[in-house]
Amino acid sequence: MKYQFFNEEMISKNEIEELKKVANECRGDILLMTTNAKSGHPGGSMSSIDILTLLYKYANISKDNYCDDDRDRIIVSNGHISPAVYSILGRNNFFDVDDAITYFRKAGYPFEGHIDRKVPGVEWITGNLGQGISSAAGIALANKLQGKLAHTFVLMGDGEQQKGQIVETRRFISKYNLTNITVIIDYNELQISGSIHKVIPQDLKAEYESTGWEVLEVNGHDFQALYNALRYSTHLAAKPVVIIAKTIMGKGVSFMENDEKWHGQTLPENDLEIALKELKIDRKLSTYRAKREEKKEFSFKLCDFYSNTKFDVNGSLLYESKTDNRSAFGNALFDIAQKNPKKVVVFDCDLAGSVKTNKFASDFEDYFIQNGIQEHSTASISAGCSTSSLLTFWADFGVFAADEVFNQLRLNEINHTNLKIAATHLGLNVGEDGKTHHAINYVALLNNLYDFKLILPADPNQTDRAVRFAAKELGNFFIGMGRAKLEPVKKEDGTLFFDENYKYEYGKADILRDGDDITLFTYGNMVPYAMEIYNILNKKGIGVRIVNISSPLKLDEDAIRESLKTKLFITYEDHNVKNGLGAILSSYLIDNGISKKVLKFGVTEYAKSGIADEVYKFAGLAPEDVAKKIEESL
Repeated sequence: MKYQFFNEEMISKNEIEELKKVANECRGDILLMTTNAKSGHPGGSMSSIDILTLLYKYANISKDNYCDDDRDRIIVSNGHISPAVYSILGRNNFFDVDDAITYFRKAGYPFEGHIDRKVPGVEWITGNLGQGISSAAGIALANKLQGKLAHTFVLMGDGEQQKGQIVETRRFISKYNLTNITVIIDYNELQISGSIHKVIPQDLKAEYESTGWEVLEVNGHDFQALYNALRYSTHLAAKPVVIIAKTIMGKGVSFMENDEKWHGQTLPENDLEIALKELKIDRKLSTYRAKREEKKEFSFKLCDFYSNTKFDVNGSLLYESKTDNRSAFGNALFDIAQKNPKKVVVFDCDLAGSVKTNKFASDFEDYFIQNGIQEHSTASISAGCSTSSLLTFWADFGVFAADEVFNQLRLNEINHTNLKIAATHLGLNVGEDGKTHHAINYVALLNNLYDFKLILPADPNQTDRAVRFAAKELGNFFIGMGRAKLEPVKKEDGTLFFDENYKYEYGKADILRDGDDITLFTYGNMVPYAMEIYNILNKKGIGVRIVNISSPLKLDEDAIRESLKTKLFITYEDHNVKNGLGAILSSYLIDNGISKKVLKFGVTEYAKSGIADEVYKFAGLAPEDVAKKIEESL
């Protein structure tokens, strides 16, 4: 079998005339929409509408199949051209185009200022330029791995090409020879500040060719030329193709053409009348302005893209002796992959040995995706891949997987992706790598998101179960681990705390030790040190209740309330003391009207480089020092 669309060598004159007619109506929609809302981006919408008109005519995407698994994808990376997108979707009967014109950018309605997936036919929410191509690459990769013939088309702006993430993704697409993706650049040569050649000069043809792409240059308003280029890229090309479509900003209205002013400025009403007359469109703004004040309910069909994401994660690996959580992660990952052949994909950024994905890489080479030291693109590519029926992991160091790519994670969450991030080398546990690699803000960063789930397991056994839990649950997960080897947590009788009967439950705390004087809340790397504090204070007759909070973004309210019997709350973490567990717990107590003193132990400044125990000592987090301060506070 082969790809079944863009088959004809030529399109007929009648088809071209029909395309011109639709595109002209869309230009009227764009102007009415933006002037009615008194905001929006008409210029680029008008330069790109011919491209969109052709794509939605001939690609495998329609009002009837936009939820189908084997559909083509049209990813619009420059999401500010939403007027063009909503217009062409409306003209293709995904919804009533008059609704988009009426309610564009009106609060509470689906037609937002930048494209949104709640609108039928919109594949990806974009707005932050440079990320769309990366997400599209992940989608194309997933289709290739699953043997699907669907093609992914990415429409981009020319000013957008200045983004570094695009360069990363170009290399990735070329490396994996994703010929099932085509990039079309709306090359109108203008951006907000004027000519793209003055803002930041680029030779796009040379840049794409240097990373292994084939470059086609066409008139972006010539439907036959556009069609020929798209047919070549979908049927004949031996490597990825970028189509540089030379267009005119504001195309169709003489006084708007080639004027950057109209990038983000709407037409005044009197100019709108002149423009509509030039386009030979007999529609009145007053009609839409009156309707805009009326209320209307929308109930668009929501697609379930995760109906096939069921995986066998049963079983567990038990650890009786000291090992690191990252190795437990790697082993669990390998076990899951063996149970689910050709269904697990792992992304790596040149750290397989350190993040312990090397065993997976050895046995599942085709599903181990190496993207080098390109974290920004990897965060988005892996997210795009995760929206398929493949279980998608990305493993990296914490400073790269959280601090460096926060905006990418934010857009992933907005798009409801299904990515599992395994972040190792968190906190001061990294030791010798020093302050540039001490990830001490990840709790706060993820707490600024709404739906990301954060798991910080206490030992290898809890890590094993947490990885399996994240694998079977829908949604974005961030599983955080340190570098050092840890003793498995044991009960006071010497048996494993997280034994073969233990099942991970998100939001449930673990009472590792009980006591009546103080409660020490901790997680992850700090659990062994917390146990030392317990032993020190216990010998002095001070009862310490140790509560492991493996999910600090979802506190166990029962565990907190049961701990109120103690005199003092302690939070103990190798995280920024300003915004970690201590801050979250304090906020919870305030919000619930609970008066309780909280003594916070955490990182108060960028730490030293050295053996982990020495680093903790310098940071004031050594067990003996913390125990002394606790004793003094009672």
